[in-house]
Amino acid sequence: MRDDTPVLTPQMLLHAYQAGIFPMAESRDDPELFWVDPRQRGIIPLDQFHISRSLARHMRSANWTIRANSDFDAVVAACAERKDTWISHDIARLYSLLHEMSHAHSMEIWEDDELVGGVYGVTTGTAFFGESMFSKRRDASKTALAFLTTHLLRCGFTLFDTQFLTEHLSTLGAIEISRSQYHALLHDALQDVADFDAHPLPSLQDVLQRRTQTS
Repeated sequence: MRDDTPVLTPQMLLHAYQAGIFPMAESRDDPELFWVDPRQRGIIPLDQFHISRSLARHMRSANWTIRANSDFDAVVAACAERKDTWISHDIARLYSLLHEMSHAHSMEIWEDDELVGGVYGVTTGTAFFGESMFSKRRDASKTALAFLTTHLLRCGFTLFDTQFLTEHLSTLGAIEISRSQYHALLHDALQDVADFDAHPLPSLQDVLQRRTQTS
């Protein structure tokens, strides 16, 4: 369904997420966008995120700093740095505005002063809608997801929407559910409110402790 509305506001975008749909564009320079409501939806059950032994070893040895929201726009820009991207200039602008409204957040992996990985998404109710992630170092995006899922769980979030299920995400515990199942979970998630800033970021020990509890 093609959207010909001249100006899409962040409030309208937030309402779209609450209705279970999300925007995409054909390319970075596409002035239009279309709405997506997949028949099969990918989610990560927050208490079932899988950290493999090799990922845990790499997380322990990597000299990385984990930050949240320290450079949201840079994370979005890095996610769009690919030949084919659905993140148009207008979509990036809207996410930046949602971030200013505390309805979009990033989990970032820093190596010294370089942003080497991260993930960002939209929040409303107790739902986190994961939009995109990037990695400039091995396992950087996986590490960002590990910290993010732990943080979301501690802050009272109940739904992590990944939109689609990929082979990469399935190795981390993501599953696929039907559209009707997703909308039921979304309905429940919109009945309460979670605060992304309710707790400080978890420590590496906190994140890896979850692995021993769920293995």
